[in-house]
Parts: sequence; C-alpha cells; structure tokens
Amino acid sequence: MLTAHTIKVLQSLDKKKFRQKYDLFLVEGNKIICELFNSKVKIKEIFSTDPQKLGNTNVPITHISENELKKISMLQHPKDSVAVCYLEPQGKSEDKDIQLVLDGIQDPGNLGTIIRLADWFGIEQIICSEDTVDVYNPKVIMATMGSFTRVNVVYTNLTEYLSQTENVNIGTDMEGENIYSFEKPHKMNLILGNEGNGMRPETERLIQKSIMIPRFGTSKATESLNVSMAAGIVLGQLFRVRE
Repeated sequence: MLTAHTIKVLQSLDKKKFRQKYDLFLVEGNKIICELFNSKVKIKEIFSTDPQKLGNTNVPITHISENELKKISMLQHPKDSVAVCYLEPQGKSEDKDIQLVLDGIQDPGNLGTIIRLADWFGIEQIICSEDTVDVYNPKVIMATMGSFTRVNVVYTNLTEYLSQTENVNIGTDMEGENIYSFEKPHKMNLILGNEGNGMRPETERLIQKSIMIPRFGTSKATESLNVSMAAGIVLGQLFRVRE
C-alpha cells in the first residue's frame, strides 16, 4: 500500500520545481519503462498493477491497486506501471554534425514529438533555450515514446551558444530558400522557434541561412504548420540523400 506521503511526493513531480527538489521524474507505461532497462536512466523504484509483465529486473517493484495507480498517474487514462527515476545531471555539450535548436518551445507534446523525430533521424543532440519546456515534464516523456533515452537534450543560453558554435545556423522563414532545392551543410543547427511567436529577434540575428517549406495548396485557411510537423518535413527532406 502506498503511504499518503509517497502519493503526495509522486503527484508533485508534475511540476519542475518539485522534480528538481526531489531529483526525480516519472515514466509511465510498461512499453517505455522496459526501454529504461537498456538505457543510462537510473530507476529508483517501480509501482505496477501487474509486476509480472515487467519481467525479471533488479529494480524494486511495488504491487499497487488500480485505484492507487490513478492517484499517482499524470494521465487521464493511467497505464499499467509508473517508474520513479533519478534526474540525469546535464553534462557539457559538444557540437554534433546535425543538431536541432529549440527557441522557446512551450508545448510538451511538441517537444516530445521533436525528440522522437530526432531519434528517428539519428540526431543525437537537441539544444534548448532555458525557457523551453522541461524534457522531464511527464507529457514530454510520454510523447517521446522512449526516445528521450537516446537523445541528449541540453538547456543553455541560446544567444551565447549560437554565437560560438562552428555549425551553420539555419532557420525557417517564408522568404528563405526552398527546402526542396536546399543542400544541407555538413555541420548545421536547425533552429525551430516558439509555437506562437517564432524565434526571438536575438536568435534571428544569428541565423546564417534560411529555408522555407513551400505551400502547394491554394487554401489560405492554413496560415502555418505546427512546429513539430514542420520539423518532420524539413528533416525528411534534409536526409533524402545520405552522405
């Protein structure tokens, strides 16, 4: 049985300040939890309604009821298990040949999808502005479907970073070069801006090349693309020819 104190602590991990206070975050669902066993993520303990489905593991597992699961889950429809994991200390980042750079992304679903896209295309690192949504937000973790274990997400001062990087800084702009004729540099940062406001002026000033996704439809009802949707289109085109 879960104590009232344990339930209170786990529920508080929905907020960044408490994740940092306790140095913990949550991962929900057996499918994603099983991926943790082969990653560098350290699991403190697991609470499960059906521990046998997790197989043999050295991690402590507590059998809980469906009602208890509902109390500690961040989901509207809780899955079978919740893993309590230790936050990973952020190490120093080194430029990778192709990176995503996120300027003020706020929607957890967008960040999670972008991390999943990075994993799909073999991009090892994402550089985020300090106000980008926290990668350990439960909704971000769920949206990544386990990809957060394979992509390094770094938070930093973007102006300083983009001023010093040796990669070519590339941003999206309606006046930019057509993505379908653009030849990607060997080393590049693909910069994606905030969902509503786009990139900050100080970020835009550091862009060296601009690209755009042309509109083929005639309807004017769709003014723009969702940032994670745009990221998928751009990455698919950039990787059309592997070096």
